[in-house]
Amino acid sequence: MNSVNSLSKRQSNVDLVIIGGSAGALDVLLKLFAALPETLNFALIIIMHLPGDRESRLVEVLQLHTVHPVAEAEDKASVLSEHIYVAGSGYHLSVESDYTFSLSCEPPLHFSRPSIDILMGSAASAYGEKLIGILLTGANVDGAEGMKMIKEAGGKTIVQNPQEAQVRIMPEEAIKQMQPDLILTTAQICNLITEINHKI
Repeated sequence: MNSVNSLSKRQSNVDLVIIGGSAGALDVLLKLFAALPETLNFALIIIMHLPGDRESRLVEVLQLHTVHPVAEAEDKASVLSEHIYVAGSGYHLSVESDYTFSLSCEPPLHFSRPSIDILMGSAASAYGEKLIGILLTGANVDGAEGMKMIKEAGGKTIVQNPQEAQVRIMPEEAIKQMQPDLILTTAQICNLITEINHKI
């Protein structure tokens, strides 16, 4: 497996980072947000499994922990660097080839809408090697196929260490389906994002 340093040296041109998770992932996200650098040189999309029957407050919660603008991804809006986007509840979120968002109402995938697989797969087609996918704790297999597509498109894949994860199903399934570039703890993921950001 590649080291954190070797990955950050090779991944010097990142346009988009996607972080996906489910059960237990909010705690990890808050730690990551506390460690974000003041200047963010790429776009960041957060996708969590959310109940479709009530409004999510994830944008408000995350905004309290960063100086960067956090907003729910809107249909047809452009993906902008230095911005943080959140996938809203009740819709699948995709990234089109022209680097704009697309929302759709297809049936849930792996019981989830938004689906991590759908977002990561579409972003892999649009961004290729300029994409990093990070998969966190969760009680669902969603995300494993999306991470595989990122890797096949030349992007880089990072999975939270299952030994640390609050719920191990999501990271373990990703590791089972593909060999991620790195398997890291929360602290190591924080460090990697900072290192990659500085190299852009």
